[in-house]
Amino acid sequence: MVGTLDIQPLDATFGAVVRGFKIAEVDEPTFRAVYDAWLQYALLIFPEQHLTRYQQIAFAKRFGPLEFEMFAISNVRSDGSIRPEKDNDDVIKILKGNMGWHHDSTYMPVQAKGAVFCAEVVPNKGGQTGFADMRAAYDALDSDLKARIEGLAAHHSLHYSQGKVGHDSKKTDGQYSGYGFHDGPVSLRPLVKTHPETGRKSLLVGRHAHDVRGLDRSESERLLKELVDFACQPPRIYHHNWRPGDAVVWDNRCLMHQATPWDMTERRIMWHSRIAGDPASEAALAA
Repeated sequence: MVGTLDIQPLDATFGAVVRGFKIAEVDEPTFRAVYDAWLQYALLIFPEQHLTRYQQIAFAKRFGPLEFEMFAISNVRSDGSIRPEKDNDDVIKILKGNMGWHHDSTYMPVQAKGAVFCAEVVPNKGGQTGFADMRAAYDALDSDLKARIEGLAAHHSLHYSQGKVGHDSKKTDGQYSGYGFHDGPVSLRPLVKTHPETGRKSLLVGRHAHDVRGLDRSESERLLKELVDFACQPPRIYHHNWRPGDAVVWDNRCLMHQATPWDMTERRIMWHSRIAGDPASEAALAA
């Protein structure tokens, strides 16, 4: 227990389930305890919250300014119809791309700080969200690999990562807003990141990362795959089985996440509020 919070750590190197209060009613002292727990556990899960859109946005804003207030992560159109998986439109391609491990907005000039994610409608089976502790992954590397990657940096691009799943971002069907498909400089980010609030080091890799500076393409791909494969193993991973009304907040600066498959003839409606990173610590490196 922390104050009035009931905090139950997950059976992993990170994460906790938090009970004992309603997000919509949390006072400032309780929120400070929530924020401190978030820095410690990196992932907090709040069952049975059933937040309204306004309540979700207001909660996310307590962690800092937002990169965007709310976006639906869903296979359901605004008119209530289900997008046929066989059509493989731009939204389906984004949903499938998100099944690769990644950090949010590493392809933008400023990486996201975190996100609040809420479940409205979930399928009967599948559709979990996985999380991976990149702090514990870095800690578990052998000293030779730590020395090898210290000082290395990779490029990050949504054009690149979606291209790996057959999504030609230059050809759009208008179904996806195009967020992240910018024509600006490709972000360059270190493979080893230091958390600006805790000082802990973590790996910064994932599906958007490519072309490690100073390595040829094949060597870069091998190294990045090796790091992701090593990182995303028990006890450093957790997959959340959603129930309607669940809310989570995660620290994007030290966790990766992924969607998982489900029967896309079933509805899955999730709401994502993205917390903006501080440019002082989350800006891309100078090329």
